[in-house]
Amino acid sequence: MQDVEAAARKLQQELAKALQRLHFDELWVQKRRLDTQVQAPDFWKAPQAAQEVTKQQAKLERRIRPWQDLRQSVDDLVELASLGDVSIQQDLTDQFDKASDQFAVLKDELKLAGRYDDYDAIVSIYAGAGGTDAQDWAQMLLRMYVRFAEKEDFAVKTIDETAGDEAGIKSVTFELSGSFVYGKLKGEHGVHRLVRLSPFNADNLRQTSFAKVDVLPKVDRPEDLTIDEKDIRVDVYRAGGHGGQSVNTTDSAVRVTHIPTGIAVAIQNERSQLQNKETALTILRSRLIQLQMEQHKEQLEELKGPNQSAEWGNQIRSYVLHPYKQVKDLRTRYETSDIEGVLNGNLAPLIEAYLEYTLGEQK
Repeated sequence: MQDVEAAARKLQQELAKALQRLHFDELWVQKRRLDTQVQAPDFWKAPQAAQEVTKQQAKLERRIRPWQDLRQSVDDLVELASLGDVSIQQDLTDQFDKASDQFAVLKDELKLAGRYDDYDAIVSIYAGAGGTDAQDWAQMLLRMYVRFAEKEDFAVKTIDETAGDEAGIKSVTFELSGSFVYGKLKGEHGVHRLVRLSPFNADNLRQTSFAKVDVLPKVDRPEDLTIDEKDIRVDVYRAGGHGGQSVNTTDSAVRVTHIPTGIAVAIQNERSQLQNKETALTILRSRLIQLQMEQHKEQLEELKGPNQSAEWGNQIRSYVLHPYKQVKDLRTRYETSDIEGVLNGNLAPLIEAYLEYTLGEQK
């Protein structure tokens, strides 16, 4: 009987640590706040906003409920085991085995327990050093992430795209929506290096190209990050398309600048100035959140502007097509010779290796 009690108490301690890493209490407070909003008499007066709240409420409920039930079950188990009643020892052993199995399943969620892991993501790809080859490489990365999104059943929405001079793209920003999108893709943030025989070189020489991938949690709720109006500058201008094509004949393009950090976001994709401003503010919040995480600062006024040159040095992964075939992540040391599979969107092994790596760092 003492063995069951000791094992149950150990499970209780491990569960408490897991809940702490999951930020369970914070999630519970968020859920209670949403529950209060839903119960308000005038809640459905603004249907669109109400639907968003109920969507968030349901998502939190799905995440919290299994952990809450498991904690209650383990607490009951510890209490019953402490009574020392030998007549229920087998029942307690069965209950302990069931709780242990449940915990083993739920522990996998800890890989995606970050503050913003269940958010949608805003992904930007920028061609780096390497000229036309780099712009083509940026296009290849875009295709890789779109293929991955298709496999994961994520929705993809292009926000902004600039075509390359001869081939590929200079830059692209797109939004991915689905389950734990940011948590799964946050490890893609950094510089990606490609080595291959250049298709744009007459001598077919080996070429090294670089592209930078930014992955941000989509922070579209102002309450997640409050930006003081006096700290932003909004400029409007006339949007223009590739090759001189007019996208719009009104001043609908918007550039929003966060004055303290110098971060600027320009959007011209939407048809209206208001839509462009809202999209720009969403991306600005997302970039400031990312900067907070990188600099470990709680207050916006403490943030320093991003160091672009340092980010370019943050090479995370190499893709080699010649003289051999290999993809190697320089953080986790995971590598595979199936480069075609990776470029066709099979990122799951790389993502799993990164999540295992970061989980190990947290222990």
